[in-house]
Amino acid sequence: MVASTVTHSTPRKIKVLGFPVAAIDLATAVRQLGAVLASKQKGRIRVVTLNPEMLMAGLNNPELGQALCSADLVVPDGIGIVWALRRAGYRQKQRVTGVDLVETVLTEEASAGLRLFLLGGKPGVAEEAKTNLQRRWSTLQVVGYHHGYFSSGENKSVVQLINQAQPDLLLVGMGVPRQEIWLAKQWSNLTVPVGIGIGGLLDLWANRTKRAPLLIRRMGLEWAYRAWREPARWYRLRVLPAFIFKVWVEQGFLRCNR
Repeated sequence: MVASTVTHSTPRKIKVLGFPVAAIDLATAVRQLGAVLASKQKGRIRVVTLNPEMLMAGLNNPELGQALCSADLVVPDGIGIVWALRRAGYRQKQRVTGVDLVETVLTEEASAGLRLFLLGGKPGVAEEAKTNLQRRWSTLQVVGYHHGYFSSGENKSVVQLINQAQPDLLLVGMGVPRQEIWLAKQWSNLTVPVGIGIGGLLDLWANRTKRAPLLIRRMGLEWAYRAWREPARWYRLRVLPAFIFKVWVEQGFLRCNR
């Protein structure tokens, strides 16, 4: 079962198997990020786009679990998370996917001179993504990029590279759980106002992968399309029945002290 919590902040946070998820729509999430970006360092926000696979991993991985608990904004990316929010009594109408959230923010903020840093992907992917993003949003400033194949011993130099570039928005595409854990651990060392884990978005922007057709996305079956395109994902999706079972029958217990 899902336990809800009432807070004085907006949006309302609902506990899904102990993890706080914002009951929020895309427009509201974009406004919240836009307000932080406009404040220029007066506020900071670390964002997680949550799906059932990530949530279940967080139950078994303490570092990932803490990264989810400590995030400033956790949005319902997966259709399973939307279902869990509805089961909790909240009329969540839509997913807030990472790609929709980020691309809407870019559309609304690029004209204001948004400064972007891309971190992740194989060598060359972030650079290709940068070229395509600037072709799509001509006023967007991609002030830096770095591949995701670096060791823990290189964390300090990567953080310095990001801070020296002075981005407004940091997008980290290193896969789950690494991107969430890395961003959470380095957040106090970073100076960027907004940081978001984006999974495979860099590959999408670099034209290495394709997104599901709009009809499939509207049906909430993007996960199935991606599994069809990438058969290796079926093994990772084995957690979905367990997620549904746990939400359906378990009493919610608070894993996060916030």
